Amino acid sequence: MPFPFPQASHTLVVAGIPQHFHVAGTGPCCIVHSGGPGIESGYLRMPLLEAHLTMVYLDPIGTGASGRLPTHPMGYSVDRFADQLLALIDAMGVHRPYLLGHSHGAFVVLEAALRRPDAVAGLLLHAGAASTGEGFMAAAAARIDDFVRRHRDTPDAESVRAAWNGLPAIRSDADYTAALQGLLPAYFSDPVRAADVLAALRRTLHATFPVGDAAPFDVRDRLGRLTTPTLVMAGRDDFILGPEYADALTEHLPDARQVLFEHSGHFAHLEEPEAFAKAVLDFVASTRGDYRPESQR
Repeated sequence: MPFPFPQASHTLVVAGIPQHFHVAGTGPCCIVHSGGPGIESGYLRMPLLEAHLTMVYLDPIGTGASGRLPTHPMGYSVDRFADQLLALIDAMGVHRPYLLGHSHGAFVVLEAALRRPDAVAGLLLHAGAASTGEGFMAAAAARIDDFVRRHRDTPDAESVRAAWNGLPAIRSDADYTAALQGLLPAYFSDPVRAADVLAALRRTLHATFPVGDAAPFDVRDRLGRLTTPTLVMAGRDDFILGPEYADALTEHLPDARQVLFEHSGHFAHLEEPEAFAKAVLDFVASTRGDYRPESQR
């Protein structure tokens, strides 16, 4: 059955909110939800996957070309994002897509699958977690301290420390964007090796400052009944959602496999794009008897 939307940008009104998304590639459908929260989808474009999958990159509500909630900047909880994602799947008329979520987007796609597991062919959790409760921010702060020590007397250390210390004072989209741009070096395994990618992200990254419900994300007690095939992916050097969070997800999910990218931080799809694409395509191939990348046929 052909995909119902051509390769282009589209907007549907979903749950009363204009929902923007971009379609690229051909093959099984994979809907991509970006992170932040509050970051549009551009940084997640994955040309290597577009060669084999129909990639649907959505701008989460409140970001990019999508509409905002009437309560903006309030109301952007994981539950609300998951509601929007499930309503979009229905509005698009797509049968059992794969869902790929990055960072906060991994929380969203996981919540969506927990609500309607039969609507999803498989989950791809890229830098996700089962819980972000007690100790989450303290652990991230300790790793920021470590980054600053390792890169002391460099512009990267100075920008990361200033941005991290300024997080509690953020009140606007401009402040949020500036903070994320300042923090970017800490999100990479090796900011020197990734200098070109990092510079491009700094130029193009724009974020809105959404406010959720302040509740820690914790779905550990619900994961045991989720039988949807799941690929859990993490970068070895991810300072905020690294291997320990991937381990917890894999431990709690009945049908999960894990891939750890040894030379990546938070953006494995940018630092190790070939390995990332292979992991995703191998997973899709293993969950679809009728699908193999052309290189494997």
